[in-house]
Amino acid sequence: MALFFSIIIILGWLVSMFYGDVSILYIAILLAVFMNIFSYWFSDKIVLALHKAKPATRQEYFDLWNATENLSITAGLPMPRLYVVNDTAPNAFATGRNKKHAVVCVTTGLLAILDKNELEGVIAHELSHIGNRDMLLSTVIVVMAGFVALLSDFFLRSQILGGNRDRNNNAGAILLVIGLVLAILTPIAATLIRLAISRKREFLADATGVLLTRYPEGLANALRKINATPVPMRTANNATAHLFIANPFGAKSTSGFHKLLMTHPPVEERIKALTGLER
Repeated sequence: MALFFSIIIILGWLVSMFYGDVSILYIAILLAVFMNIFSYWFSDKIVLALHKAKPATRQEYFDLWNATENLSITAGLPMPRLYVVNDTAPNAFATGRNKKHAVVCVTTGLLAILDKNELEGVIAHELSHIGNRDMLLSTVIVVMAGFVALLSDFFLRSQILGGNRDRNNNAGAILLVIGLVLAILTPIAATLIRLAISRKREFLADATGVLLTRYPEGLANALRKINATPVPMRTANNATAHLFIANPFGAKSTSGFHKLLMTHPPVEERIKALTGLER
Protein backbone atom coordinates (compact mmCIF):
# COMPACT_ATOMS: atom_id res chain seq x y z
CA MET A 1 0.00 0.00 0.00
CA ALA A 2 2.86 2.38 0.85
CA LEU A 3 4.49 1.61 -2.50
CA PHE A 4 1.30 2.28 -4.45
CA PHE A 5 0.63 5.52 -2.59
CA SER A 6 4.21 6.57 -3.36
CA ILE A 7 3.68 5.82 -7.05
CA ILE A 8 0.47 7.86 -7.08
CA ILE A 9 2.10 10.79 -5.28
CA ILE A 10 5.15 10.79 -7.62
CA LEU A 11 3.04 10.52 -10.75
CA GLY A 12 0.58 13.13 -9.48
CA TRP A 13 3.47 15.45 -8.57
CA LEU A 14 5.02 15.12 -12.04
CA VAL A 15 1.71 15.84 -13.77
CA SER A 16 1.06 18.82 -11.48
CA MET A 17 4.57 20.17 -12.07
CA PHE A 18 4.22 19.77 -15.81
CA TYR A 19 0.97 21.71 -15.88
CA GLY A 20 2.07 24.12 -13.15
CA ASP A 21 -0.98 23.30 -11.04
CA VAL A 22 -0.36 21.73 -7.61
CA SER A 23 -4.10 21.08 -7.22
CA ILE A 24 -3.72 18.09 -9.56
CA LEU A 25 -1.56 16.37 -6.94
CA TYR A 26 -4.10 17.06 -4.19
CA ILE A 27 -6.94 15.78 -6.37
CA ALA A 28 -5.00 12.59 -7.19
CA ILE A 29 -4.39 11.84 -3.51
CA LEU A 30 -7.97 12.62 -2.50
CA LEU A 31 -9.39 10.44 -5.26
CA ALA A 32 -7.08 7.56 -4.29
CA VAL A 33 -8.24 7.77 -0.67
CA PHE A 34 -11.91 8.03 -1.71
CA MET A 35 -11.66 5.03 -4.03
CA ASN A 36 -10.04 2.94 -1.28
CA ILE A 37 -12.79 3.83 1.21
CA PHE A 38 -15.51 3.11 -1.37
CA SER A 39 -13.98 -0.25 -2.31
CA TYR A 40 -13.56 -1.15 1.37
CA TRP A 41 -17.27 -0.75 2.13
CA PHE A 42 -18.82 -2.03 -1.10
CA SER A 43 -16.30 -4.50 -2.58
CA ASP A 44 -18.34 -7.61 -1.66
CA LYS A 45 -21.57 -6.26 -3.15
CA ILE A 46 -19.81 -5.18 -6.34
CA VAL A 47 -18.08 -8.54 -6.86
CA LEU A 48 -21.22 -10.59 -6.14
CA ALA A 49 -23.25 -8.47 -8.55
CA LEU A 50 -20.61 -8.77 -11.27
CA HIS A 51 -20.79 -12.56 -11.11
CA LYS A 52 -24.56 -12.81 -10.57
CA ALA A 53 -24.14 -14.74 -7.33
CA LYS A 54 -27.18 -15.92 -5.36
CA PRO A 55 -27.37 -16.66 -1.59
CA ALA A 56 -26.93 -20.34 -0.69
CA THR A 57 -29.31 -21.96 1.80
CA ARG A 58 -28.53 -24.89 4.10
CA GLN A 59 -31.42 -26.89 2.68
CA GLU A 60 -30.27 -26.59 -0.94
CA TYR A 61 -26.50 -26.79 -0.39
CA PHE A 62 -26.20 -28.93 2.73
CA ASP A 63 -22.63 -30.23 2.15
CA LEU A 64 -21.31 -26.76 1.33
CA TRP A 65 -22.98 -25.26 4.39
CA ASN A 66 -21.76 -27.96 6.79
CA ALA A 67 -18.19 -27.87 5.46
CA THR A 68 -18.04 -24.10 5.84
CA GLU A 69 -19.61 -24.13 9.29
CA ASN A 70 -17.26 -26.80 10.64
CA LEU A 71 -14.12 -25.25 9.16
CA SER A 72 -15.10 -21.79 10.40
CA ILE A 73 -15.27 -23.16 13.93
CA THR A 74 -11.87 -24.83 13.47
CA ALA A 75 -10.38 -21.57 12.15
CA GLY A 76 -11.95 -19.49 14.92
CA LEU A 77 -13.78 -17.33 12.38
CA PRO A 78 -17.40 -16.19 12.15
CA MET A 79 -19.17 -18.22 9.50
CA PRO A 80 -19.14 -16.19 6.27
CA ARG A 81 -22.20 -15.67 4.13
CA LEU A 82 -22.42 -18.31 1.39
CA TYR A 83 -23.21 -17.60 -2.25
CA VAL A 84 -23.40 -19.74 -5.37
CA VAL A 85 -22.83 -18.77 -9.01
CA ASN A 86 -24.72 -20.82 -11.58
CA ASP A 87 -21.77 -21.62 -13.84
CA THR A 88 -20.32 -24.91 -15.10
CA ALA A 89 -16.74 -23.64 -14.64
CA PRO A 90 -15.38 -24.98 -11.31
CA ASN A 91 -14.18 -22.08 -9.17
CA ALA A 92 -14.55 -20.25 -5.86
CA PHE A 93 -13.63 -16.96 -4.23
CA ALA A 94 -13.84 -15.03 -0.96
CA THR A 95 -14.58 -11.34 -0.58
CA GLY A 96 -15.72 -8.81 2.01
CA ARG A 97 -14.14 -6.05 4.06
CA ASN A 98 -13.36 -8.04 7.24
CA LYS A 99 -13.99 -11.31 9.07
CA LYS A 100 -17.44 -10.26 10.26
CA HIS A 101 -18.56 -9.21 6.77
CA ALA A 102 -16.97 -11.97 4.71
CA VAL A 103 -18.43 -13.91 1.81
CA VAL A 104 -17.45 -17.27 0.33
CA CYS A 105 -18.81 -18.00 -3.12
CA VAL A 106 -18.55 -21.17 -5.21
CA THR A 107 -19.81 -22.16 -8.63
CA THR A 108 -22.27 -24.97 -9.30
CA GLY A 109 -19.58 -26.50 -11.51
CA LEU A 110 -17.25 -26.79 -8.51
CA LEU A 111 -19.90 -28.48 -6.36
CA ALA A 112 -20.59 -30.95 -9.17
CA ILE A 113 -17.04 -32.32 -9.52
CA LEU A 114 -15.59 -32.28 -5.98
CA ASP A 115 -16.00 -34.87 -3.26
CA LYS A 116 -16.30 -34.02 0.45
CA ASN A 117 -12.55 -33.83 1.18
CA GLU A 118 -11.83 -31.79 -1.92
CA LEU A 119 -14.65 -29.36 -1.16
CA GLU A 120 -13.32 -28.92 2.37
CA GLY A 121 -9.88 -28.18 0.92
CA VAL A 122 -11.31 -25.41 -1.26
CA ILE A 123 -13.41 -23.92 1.55
CA ALA A 124 -10.40 -24.01 3.91
CA HIS A 125 -8.40 -22.14 1.27
CA GLU A 126 -11.07 -19.43 1.02
CA LEU A 127 -11.42 -19.18 4.81
CA SER A 128 -7.65 -18.73 4.97
CA HIS A 129 -7.97 -15.72 2.67
CA ILE A 130 -10.46 -14.31 5.19
CA GLY A 131 -8.26 -15.07 8.18
CA ASN A 132 -5.17 -13.64 6.47
CA ARG A 133 -7.07 -10.46 5.48
CA ASP A 134 -6.20 -11.04 1.84
CA MET A 135 -9.57 -9.70 0.68
CA LEU A 136 -8.87 -6.21 1.99
CA LEU A 137 -5.31 -6.24 0.67
CA SER A 138 -6.30 -7.40 -2.80
CA THR A 139 -9.17 -4.91 -3.04
CA VAL A 140 -6.98 -1.96 -2.07
CA ILE A 141 -4.26 -3.03 -4.49
CA VAL A 142 -6.67 -3.46 -7.39
CA VAL A 143 -8.22 -0.04 -6.83
CA MET A 144 -4.85 1.66 -6.51
CA ALA A 145 -3.41 -0.09 -9.56
CA GLY A 146 -6.46 0.95 -11.54
CA PHE A 147 -6.16 4.52 -10.35
CA VAL A 148 -2.47 4.65 -11.34
CA ALA A 149 -3.46 3.46 -14.81
CA LEU A 150 -6.18 6.13 -15.07
CA LEU A 151 -3.82 8.90 -13.98
CA SER A 152 -1.19 7.76 -16.48
CA ASP A 153 -3.79 7.53 -19.23
CA PHE A 154 -4.94 11.09 -18.45
CA PHE A 155 -1.38 12.39 -18.79
CA LEU A 156 -0.73 10.55 -22.08
CA ARG A 157 -4.01 11.65 -23.62
CA SER A 158 -3.35 15.26 -22.64
CA GLN A 159 -0.08 15.12 -24.57
CA ILE A 160 -1.76 13.70 -27.65
CA LEU A 161 -4.41 16.43 -27.53
CA GLY A 162 -1.88 19.21 -27.08
CA GLY A 163 -1.17 19.52 -23.36
CA ASN A 164 1.05 22.34 -22.10
CA ARG A 165 2.29 24.55 -24.94
CA ASP A 166 5.17 26.06 -22.98
CA ARG A 167 7.82 23.41 -23.64
CA ASN A 168 10.66 25.50 -25.08
CA ASN A 169 12.96 25.48 -22.05
CA ASN A 170 15.21 22.52 -21.29
CA ALA A 171 13.68 21.90 -17.87
CA GLY A 172 10.21 21.62 -19.38
CA ALA A 173 11.44 19.23 -22.07
CA ILE A 174 13.21 17.00 -19.51
CA LEU A 175 10.13 16.98 -17.29
CA LEU A 176 8.00 16.04 -20.28
CA VAL A 177 10.25 13.10 -21.17
CA ILE A 178 10.34 11.85 -17.56
CA GLY A 179 6.58 12.24 -17.26
CA LEU A 180 5.91 10.33 -20.48
CA VAL A 181 8.28 7.47 -19.51
CA LEU A 182 6.72 7.14 -16.07
CA ALA A 183 3.19 7.41 -17.46
CA ILE A 184 3.94 4.47 -19.75
CA LEU A 185 5.91 2.29 -17.32
CA THR A 186 4.03 2.98 -14.06
CA PRO A 187 0.79 1.12 -14.96
CA ILE A 188 2.88 -1.86 -16.08
CA ALA A 189 4.83 -1.85 -12.81
CA ALA A 190 1.61 -1.45 -10.81
CA THR A 191 0.04 -4.41 -12.60
CA LEU A 192 3.09 -6.61 -12.05
CA ILE A 193 3.14 -5.71 -8.34
CA ARG A 194 -0.57 -6.52 -8.04
CA LEU A 195 -0.15 -9.88 -9.76
CA ALA A 196 2.96 -10.80 -7.75
CA ILE A 197 1.18 -10.08 -4.46
CA SER A 198 -1.84 -12.08 -5.61
CA ARG A 199 0.33 -15.11 -6.42
CA LYS A 200 2.11 -14.95 -3.05
CA ARG A 201 -1.19 -14.80 -1.16
CA GLU A 202 -2.46 -17.87 -3.04
CA PHE A 203 0.49 -19.92 -1.80
CA LEU A 204 -0.12 -18.64 1.73
CA ALA A 205 -3.84 -19.50 1.59
CA ASP A 206 -3.01 -23.00 0.32
CA ALA A 207 -0.64 -23.60 3.23
CA THR A 208 -2.98 -22.11 5.83
CA GLY A 209 -5.91 -24.10 4.46
CA VAL A 210 -3.96 -27.33 4.86
CA LEU A 211 -3.40 -26.48 8.53
CA LEU A 212 -7.19 -26.39 8.93
CA THR A 213 -8.02 -29.66 7.19
CA ARG A 214 -4.80 -31.56 8.02
CA TYR A 215 -5.23 -33.19 4.62
CA PRO A 216 -3.10 -31.65 1.82
CA GLU A 217 -4.38 -34.12 -0.78
CA GLY A 218 -7.90 -32.71 -0.47
CA LEU A 219 -6.93 -29.29 -1.86
CA ALA A 220 -4.32 -30.79 -4.18
CA ASN A 221 -6.90 -33.09 -5.78
CA ALA A 222 -9.38 -30.23 -6.04
CA LEU A 223 -6.79 -28.14 -7.89
CA ARG A 224 -6.08 -31.08 -10.22
CA LYS A 225 -9.78 -31.40 -11.08
CA ILE A 226 -10.22 -27.64 -11.54
CA ASN A 227 -7.14 -27.48 -13.77
CA ALA A 228 -8.38 -30.47 -15.79
CA THR A 229 -11.63 -28.61 -16.50
CA PRO A 230 -10.33 -25.41 -18.20
CA VAL A 231 -13.77 -23.94 -18.81
CA PRO A 232 -13.85 -20.13 -18.64
CA MET A 233 -16.51 -18.55 -16.46
CA ARG A 234 -19.22 -16.68 -18.32
CA THR A 235 -18.77 -13.66 -16.06
CA ALA A 236 -14.95 -13.74 -15.95
CA ASN A 237 -13.24 -10.35 -16.00
CA ASN A 238 -9.75 -9.03 -15.32
CA ALA A 239 -10.83 -6.82 -12.40
CA THR A 240 -11.80 -9.77 -10.18
CA ALA A 241 -9.73 -12.63 -11.66
CA HIS A 242 -7.23 -12.57 -8.78
CA LEU A 243 -9.98 -13.28 -6.20
CA PHE A 244 -10.69 -16.79 -7.48
CA ILE A 245 -8.97 -19.98 -6.39
CA ALA A 246 -8.07 -20.63 -10.05
CA ASN A 247 -7.90 -18.51 -13.19
CA PRO A 248 -11.56 -17.83 -14.19
CA PHE A 249 -10.49 -17.54 -17.85
CA GLY A 250 -9.32 -21.17 -17.86
CA ALA A 251 -5.84 -22.72 -17.83
CA LYS A 252 -3.19 -20.79 -19.76
CA SER A 253 0.48 -21.14 -20.61
CA THR A 254 2.80 -20.90 -17.59
CA SER A 255 6.07 -20.40 -19.42
CA GLY A 256 8.23 -17.38 -20.22
CA PHE A 257 7.05 -13.80 -19.85
CA HIS A 258 3.41 -14.90 -19.64
CA LYS A 259 4.10 -16.23 -16.14
CA LEU A 260 4.69 -12.65 -14.93
CA LEU A 261 1.19 -11.67 -16.03
CA MET A 262 -0.62 -14.54 -14.29
CA THR A 263 -3.02 -13.78 -11.45
CA HIS A 264 -2.34 -17.21 -9.91
CA PRO A 265 0.74 -19.39 -9.45
CA PRO A 266 0.90 -22.35 -11.87
CA VAL A 267 -1.29 -25.15 -10.54
CA GLU A 268 1.61 -27.59 -10.85
CA GLU A 269 3.68 -25.46 -8.45
CA ARG A 270 0.82 -25.20 -5.97
CA ILE A 271 0.23 -28.96 -5.99
CA LYS A 272 3.95 -29.59 -5.56
CA ALA A 273 4.04 -27.25 -2.55
CA LEU A 274 0.97 -28.91 -1.04
CA THR A 275 2.09 -32.48 -1.46
CA GLY A 276 5.53 -31.52 -0.17
CA LEU A 277 3.90 -30.54 3.13
CA GLU A 278 3.14 -34.20 3.77
CA ARG A 279 6.82 -35.10 4.10
